[in-house]
Amino acid sequence: MYPEALVTPMKAELTAVGFEDLRTPESVENALKTEGTVLMVVNSVCGCAAGACRPGVKLSLDNGKKPSKLTTVFAGFDSEAVQQARQHFAPYPPSSPAIALFKNGELVHFVERHNIEGRTAGMIAEHLKMVYDEFC
Repeated sequence: MYPEALVTPMKAELTAVGFEDLRTPESVENALKTEGTVLMVVNSVCGCAAGACRPGVKLSLDNGKKPSKLTTVFAGFDSEAVQQARQHFAPYPPSSPAIALFKNGELVHFVERHNIEGRTAGMIAEHLKMVYDEFC
């Protein structure tokens, strides 16, 4: 498990723009009961999370349509919350970072780590904007 001092600023990158930090299995379940769309970012300490995922997700929010609720779990830190979230990601294997979009509690889009690595923040943002336009 990563030290809190390491993950706190990485969590703050998303919570500062309105993401709810889900730290328990119960908070994950409650978030997914939300009517409408829920974006869930599996945050991570890796370079692709810092360079593409978090900045891309933040840029994606500059869109006409966007998810009703913004949430995040942190891999390697809030392990039980991440494990609970991953139960809703089937058929996708565990991946961090990752980005999931739910509509009325059902997974409608998932971005795995291999779709984040090697992409720019702008590419991630543009992809997510198309997803929001379709589902939100």
